[in-house]
Amino acid sequence: MNLVYHIFTKLKTWSQDPFNRIFILILLFGILLRFYQLEGFVTFLGDQGRDAIILKRIVTFEHFPAIGAPSSVGQVFLGPFYYYFIAPWLFFSGFNPIGPAIGVAFFSSIFLVIAYVAITELFNKKVALVSVFLLAFSEVLINFSRFSWNPNLLPLASFLLFYVLVKGLKDHDVKKFVISGALFSISIQLHYVSLALTMPIVLVLIHYLYVNRKRTSKNLIPIFAMGVSFFILSLPLLVFDLRHSFLNSKNFITLFTDSKSIAGSGFQEIFNTFTALNVFAFRQNFHAFFSLLLLILLILSMIFTWKQKRQLSLLILFFLIGLLITSFYTGRKIPHYFGALYSYYYIIIAYFVTQIFWNKKLGIFLVMFLIGFIFMNIQGYSFLFNHPNNQIQKAQEVARLIDQNISINRYQVTSLPHQYSDSTYRYFLEIWKKRPIEKDSLEKAEELFVVCEDECTPIGDPQWDIAYFAPREIIGTWDVANVKLYKLIR
Repeated sequence: MNLVYHIFTKLKTWSQDPFNRIFILILLFGILLRFYQLEGFVTFLGDQGRDAIILKRIVTFEHFPAIGAPSSVGQVFLGPFYYYFIAPWLFFSGFNPIGPAIGVAFFSSIFLVIAYVAITELFNKKVALVSVFLLAFSEVLINFSRFSWNPNLLPLASFLLFYVLVKGLKDHDVKKFVISGALFSISIQLHYVSLALTMPIVLVLIHYLYVNRKRTSKNLIPIFAMGVSFFILSLPLLVFDLRHSFLNSKNFITLFTDSKSIAGSGFQEIFNTFTALNVFAFRQNFHAFFSLLLLILLILSMIFTWKQKRQLSLLILFFLIGLLITSFYTGRKIPHYFGALYSYYYIIIAYFVTQIFWNKKLGIFLVMFLIGFIFMNIQGYSFLFNHPNNQIQKAQEVARLIDQNISINRYQVTSLPHQYSDSTYRYFLEIWKKRPIEKDSLEKAEELFVVCEDECTPIGDPQWDIAYFAPREIIGTWDVANVKLYKLIR
């Protein structure tokens, strides 16, 4: 009873702080934007269907994968961390595929709490409040938080990596180095764009050894521990590579040696990458001069704050080098390619905005900036203005129709024009114990269901599933959930 009273007293005292009260208000809005009409608007397409099948097999102890999802470029497999981390949410939801999306929304909301506490410690409550405001209302981060996909938790993981590593460097704490190594492995397993953080991490560790060079041998211990924890969490992927003749490593090398999208990074490409980041972070295509000025100011700030404000300069270092490495990819930049950088960028912006405008004379400009940020981002809150697409419900309707027309156990399912978008229907069929023949299997089916998501003619289509089945007759057609379903036999 005394413990409950003590906690209640602490919370009451904490809530009396005006900064904390404002934070609670921002947090409530952030949670609302992440959960509002989630099931109706959640993305449930091919990648989510594939992941749901894998998560279901983990939860039912059927299969424990050593690899994660393949990357969209180069077919390089990620590590399996995300699958094991998010799988319990599928179980808690009774195998409703909304479960993993709820998990992502939950951890994205927890991110706001973690950010407030950590940024307060690194800087102060003013910077923490403005940072959390930007994180809470950012359209790109809100969109990440509203469906299940491995890169969507990267802003949280990369922020934790920076925070714990900085704390470890300051406190010479081996445990924090161990956690940092684990978080770096987790970040890379969420998406390989996190490899952009390798260089700033290495530079920071070299500087750590140099500053403490009088006891170098002692300081090698935490760095070694960091490497061990990174290795242990990456072990499943390494074992997979060893068992499959280094398939992943070969694909990764091929990506960098053969891809025309990977090239040396000149200043123009760095500038283009920074411009793309601003489009996603602020939903605005800033004038080239303003973007250039902002980039130059960031570089100068890192240089001139190195001694007096080390944590700020380290944050800018992580951001700028991460941006530099990201710019080596010269292909089309899409939002999740910057997943490791968003939190750093918002905190840097919050720091300088707070330093300049958080005072009685210029406070109105801070208010205008924050209102303007909401105005720029609210246009992307599609769940506030549009009708829900109900992708889970539609996939379930198609799967139910397939289920009702199965006449033999050995049947196959595919889709057109995208061969692998059938995974959403396969998921429901599997949890209903009507599992079709595995995708890309050489086992011959007796029936084939083709889901045409656009106009198509399944007989004679060269898609592999259809060509291998070699259908001769359509024995059923149905219109359901804006698609056309065909049942074919040989």
